[in-house]
Amino acid sequence: MSAPRGPAGLRDRRKASYTGLAPVRKSGFGSAGAAAQPKSLLRRTLSAGSAARHLDWILLAAVLGLALIGTLLVWSATQPALLQAGADPRSYLKKQLLNIGLGLIVMLAGSTLDYRRLRRCSPAVYVASCLGLLAVLTPLGSTVNGAHSWISLPGGFQFEPSEYAKLGLILVVAMIVGELRHGQQRPRLRAVALAVACAAVPLVLVVLQPDLGVTILLVAIAVGMIALSGVRLRWLAGFAVAAAAAAAAAVNLHLLKSYQLTRLTSFLNPSADPRGTGYSADQSKIAIGSGGLLGHGLFHGPLTAGNFVPEQHTDFIFSVAGEELGFAGAAVIIALLAIVVLRALRIAAQADDQFGMLVAAGIAIWFAVQSFVNIGMTIGIMPVTGLPLPFVSYGGSAMFADMIAIGLLQAIRRHPSLFS
Repeated sequence: MSAPRGPAGLRDRRKASYTGLAPVRKSGFGSAGAAAQPKSLLRRTLSAGSAARHLDWILLAAVLGLALIGTLLVWSATQPALLQAGADPRSYLKKQLLNIGLGLIVMLAGSTLDYRRLRRCSPAVYVASCLGLLAVLTPLGSTVNGAHSWISLPGGFQFEPSEYAKLGLILVVAMIVGELRHGQQRPRLRAVALAVACAAVPLVLVVLQPDLGVTILLVAIAVGMIALSGVRLRWLAGFAVAAAAAAAAAVNLHLLKSYQLTRLTSFLNPSADPRGTGYSADQSKIAIGSGGLLGHGLFHGPLTAGNFVPEQHTDFIFSVAGEELGFAGAAVIIALLAIVVLRALRIAAQADDQFGMLVAAGIAIWFAVQSFVNIGMTIGIMPVTGLPLPFVSYGGSAMFADMIAIGLLQAIRRHPSLFS
């Protein structure tokens, strides 16, 4: 029997709704609707047009694995010294977790971009990175470990513009040599010369800091991207000769600082100065060798606890992994880094255009060369430089730049129908 109409019926319906006797309408706010909401959300998330469906989850899992391992190693490397100083033993742990959290947000934001529209912003990113390198050379910059490459910020934070110069260089070189006209299969000599000129600007600014590690990395990125663009071999050979001549001139004209020359000397002759410039490399090799197959265990490395290896939470974080996690743990880190590089190369191979291919390839070169140099200097096959281990070493600037690069890779991987 239906409720009577009019004011009396309205009062009855209100009373029924308060007492729970009102008829249940089909809506998404009932118990059935609440149960269906997560399912519908999951369907939307995994639908063909969603961004999550087109993410490279293997790449993301490798990055998260490296970040997790790195956080534990940073905590282990810094806790003993902080306890001895009476400070918070988890301060670096908290900062690194904050760096990772903010980095993931930046990465997810970057993965939603249309990378083809990013081509228009490439000159602005390049100019901004060069201005950052220029600002370091002013009184705003500060010196850390011999390199005048940092800008101090309030709250004890520091900003390293050279980390973002890698992104600026990759984008501008990809924009220049990746712009192929109809029927053109390789970039013209004019485009290659312009790319070399653009690469020379951040290179000169980094040399003036001076930062040998970043200089080597920028040269590798520029040469690798130009080679992959399809230039003629004789042009590439000429560029290699010019680079070798520039390196020889830097040595003969004494453009390298004394500490950089002594690092190279220690690399060529490790026993020349074991208590000076060769100390870091020697202690790192001892720490890695003492780890054996399975290591001493996390937080139980005697050399790490004694802080025998300088900068063991940043540049020499791999020595902490070798001592505490052993060969097995070090191999896991190398395998995860290899997955990141291989997924980046796969994304480059499947890119829709030359610009996307070169950006992804440049990022792959970046991570591959930087990982090789960092791990190589800890085991004595490369000279000591200031390059951190991607996603593992402590540092906000490096983590943000690495995560931005992963976001760009995810954006390149996304299906073109998302932007149509």
